[in-house]
Amino acid sequence: MEESQRQKKIGSVLQRDLVEILQKAANDGGMQGVLISVSKVKVTVDLSVAKVYLSIFPNNKAKELLIGIRSNAPLIKHELAQRTRHQLRRMPQLEFFVDDSLEYIDGIEKSLKRTENPISDPDLLDKRKKH
Repeated sequence: MEESQRQKKIGSVLQRDLVEILQKAANDGGMQGVLISVSKVKVTVDLSVAKVYLSIFPNNKAKELLIGIRSNAPLIKHELAQRTRHQLRRMPQLEFFVDDSLEYIDGIEKSLKRTENPISDPDLLDKRKKH
């Protein structure tokens, strides 16, 4: 189902402010050299939940940071509500996920540069492995 203009607008407002909040929190927390970007924010139709997809560099810190971000979700939501109080009446519940699409694309590029063919041999790509 296509997102409405209202959902897209709220998503972009949340995305812009979340980047600032998360990057500042990482720097204040002593995590220098960590880059957090919000790749996408999808808001549900009833505007009650916002799914936030994060790209974290370097990748080895992603799990640790995601746990910290999820545990601090109420504080992040409060800070976000303060920043958007003139634009939003109600702040949606925030759910955080790691966006691994860049890793996936990188894996495809590496596979294509090799002599093996990932299309004929699906075991070469993690997401195409048959379980």
